[in-house]
Amino acid sequence: MAIGSLHKRKHSKRSSLKPHTAMALRPSPSSNHEKSYLLVSVLLVLSVVVLLGISSSAWSKFKSLDESFPRIYTIEVVNEFPHDPHAFTQGLLYGGNNTLFESTGLYKESSVRKVALQSGKVEVLQKMDDSYFGEGLTLLGERLFQVTWLKNTGFIYDRNNLSKFEKFTHQMQDGWGLATDGEFLFGSDGTSTLYLIDPQTFRVIGQKIVKYNGHEVHNLNELEFINKEVWANVWQTDCIARVSPEDGTVLGWILLQTLREKVAAAANSAIDVLNGIAWDSEEKRIFVTGKLWPKLYEIKLDSAKKQYTSGDIERFCLRMPVHFAKP
Repeated sequence: MAIGSLHKRKHSKRSSLKPHTAMALRPSPSSNHEKSYLLVSVLLVLSVVVLLGISSSAWSKFKSLDESFPRIYTIEVVNEFPHDPHAFTQGLLYGGNNTLFESTGLYKESSVRKVALQSGKVEVLQKMDDSYFGEGLTLLGERLFQVTWLKNTGFIYDRNNLSKFEKFTHQMQDGWGLATDGEFLFGSDGTSTLYLIDPQTFRVIGQKIVKYNGHEVHNLNELEFINKEVWANVWQTDCIARVSPEDGTVLGWILLQTLREKVAAAANSAIDVLNGIAWDSEEKRIFVTGKLWPKLYEIKLDSAKKQYTSGDIERFCLRMPVHFAKP
């Protein structure tokens, strides 16, 4: 439409009004109703916008707080099982049918073993050469993968008899922990780095620095993959870190100091640190033990009733990097 014609239409509308006629200038009842409806609608829209803004702001603050302070868990013991008190546990996993696989350390005493859960009896044992110190262990398909301390050497075993094995070389700085998501391997070397490893080539294809509240979590030790998280024993602490494999963020902490104190009080000889996490994905059972512990425990998690601060967690669960030999 031409501007001129639009101007004409506006002019004709104005000229159609009759300023001397009162009825022509008074709004009709229907007009009042429409204006009231419009006003209410505008107010409702504004209210929703304000509420959404407040909700978004509150959620952002909550999310930020949640990320700064991951969920803290304590544990409840569900079952106790016998465990070889001479086993210097370095790797632990559940193999199905109430069977565990375990890797033990110490020079001249290292082994890979198949263990009956209920009795703690070692059913099959593969002793390692005296020059190797056994570390983390995981099961992928029919093959057990194991790493060794202070070396880039690892071994592969047949899960059925443990006697068929071959060597491999990995690219981590050291061998501490191993786990798998069913496709790739996750590894730790005692630093704050979580490695993603190709099980065919053993090349590192990804790595994340594990952090809590801006601090690196050093001394990552035995690992287990549970419900899309990597759980890691932190060496020389009574803590398990629940780690996001996507970015290395600590999603939660599991505090087990009461369990270690219970074991130490009941043991006939000295025990070493907490080490060993196994996950039964079918029955949703979690098992833990430690080096030279006479018991293996099935546990369940409880949200901590005590309010822990980030400072508490840093004192309990974070340690400085290790620059000396690990026993």
